[in-house]
Amino acid sequence: MSLIRRLDQALAVRGFGSRKEVSALLKTGAVTVNGLPARRGDVKIHLERDSVAVRGHAVPLRTHVYLMLHKPAGVISAARDPKAATVLDLVPEAWRQRGLFPVGRLDKDTTGLLLLTDDGALAHALLSPRRHVPKTYLATLQAPATPADVAAFAGALVLPPCERHSGEICLPAQLVPQENNRARVVLHEGKYHQIKR
Repeated sequence: MSLIRRLDQALAVRGFGSRKEVSALLKTGAVTVNGLPARRGDVKIHLERDSVAVRGHAVPLRTHVYLMLHKPAGVISAARDPKAATVLDLVPEAWRQRGLFPVGRLDKDTTGLLLLTDDGALAHALLSPRRHVPKTYLATLQAPATPADVAAFAGALVLPPCERHSGEICLPAQLVPQENNRARVVLHEGKYHQIKR
């Protein structure tokens, strides 16, 4: 993806109006690029290196980074930890310098897809309990899932107590039995060790 954009295009994408409205804004002298007034929309800017301000307020231009990572067992879902390997230790240093963090958590011994980003707004939208964004897991069970298990997940299942929490009531979830004592579990929340418990 190119990091070079026309100034009017960059401002329009960031909500300053249509290209025509941005052009009118530019003519007023309200826009600066690297501290200098910019009156033409066809000026090329670099989204990573140039600074743009409208009426003295900085406009964030930096593009966000989104990485999909298959988290292996033994690695924790954290940006940093003094005692254990983290998911950020698995990506090149150049990406770590971008301020990446994991969106959500997988237990240390759990493997699976994890999103790493520097986009706080997206992370909040995906993780906010009010949004109920579904999270899908494939779990290996000690015995095949039964119709009673499926019904329990669809209702108000109570998690057993653990070292951090007493019993907790879960939102309805979906349990879909699979072959070989496996099940697909779809949750709309993220309680501590919810799948294991």
